[in-house]
Amino acid sequence: MLENYFSILLFLIVGFLVGVVPMLCGWLLAPNNPDSEKLSPYECGFEAFEDARMKFDVRYYLVAILFILFDLEIAFLFPWAIVLDEIGLFGFVAMMIFLSILVVGFIYEWMKGALEWD
Repeated sequence: MLENYFSILLFLIVGFLVGVVPMLCGWLLAPNNPDSEKLSPYECGFEAFEDARMKFDVRYYLVAILFILFDLEIAFLFPWAIVLDEIGLFGFVAMMIFLSILVVGFIYEWMKGALEWD
């Protein structure tokens, strides 16, 4: 029973070694001589003046979510278009329902002003 899992264990060990051995070699073999210039923060040629953890407007995230939503829509449309002859009218109606739900959501977002940018 356990011999069936030996290949999985071997795969995990090799994957671990491929990830860890190069890092260890770099840590052991690379020269390590930091100075104040190397350790100083750098931002466009001058010292940092603002915290890197500043708040972003929620519209950035909303636009990103909308992009992912419509990108996934395209990911569903390509396979559907390829097998449309095989799935027939049922597949066509199912995709039209799917697209109509997306269009209703898009219109809702548009009407709420989520796509407006100041």
